[in-house]
Amino acid sequence: MMLKSLITSETRVKLLMRLFLNPDMSGYLRQLAKEFGESTNSIRLELNKLTEAKILSVETQGRNKVYRANRQHPLFNDIRNIVVKSIGIDKVAANIINKLGAVKYAFIRGDYAIGKDSGLIDLVVVGENINMQELERVRKKTETLIERKINILTLTTQEYEKLKETFEKDPILILLQEEK
Repeated sequence: MMLKSLITSETRVKLLMRLFLNPDMSGYLRQLAKEFGESTNSIRLELNKLTEAKILSVETQGRNKVYRANRQHPLFNDIRNIVVKSIGIDKVAANIINKLGAVKYAFIRGDYAIGKDSGLIDLVVVGENINMQELERVRKKTETLIERKINILTLTTQEYEKLKETFEKDPILILLQEEK
């Protein structure tokens, strides 16, 4: 993975992926330590380094310090692009969504929407008359390129409207949204 060759700290890579893949997500020390299966001390060290560099912002909520990607940092977009490219989500968007044409809305849900690199990308594609054979061909090609599995759920606009509330309960990462 590109990110691991640039950054030698495994914990820092996990934090950057977790907080920059979907910048709307945040986390606090104990939650991140439990999620990563690491000691709070190793997480704290990396959080402190990233906060000192102003790459992460921190705010106090009750007794917890909550960390998130600092959208005001001059390198925010660059760091986010590196994270997205290291996972291959840019290729998912470019290869699958752009080649289908009739897509009105596309988003990622599940692990990647919360910034976890689990190896399975859950993609939801909403549109009319989507060519399923082309979708399957491009999915296989993209899986090989990014070395991750892609699970695709295709819905018509009508089907999506019925299920919309279900999807909005959990975090999503929007890849394409047709302007109204």
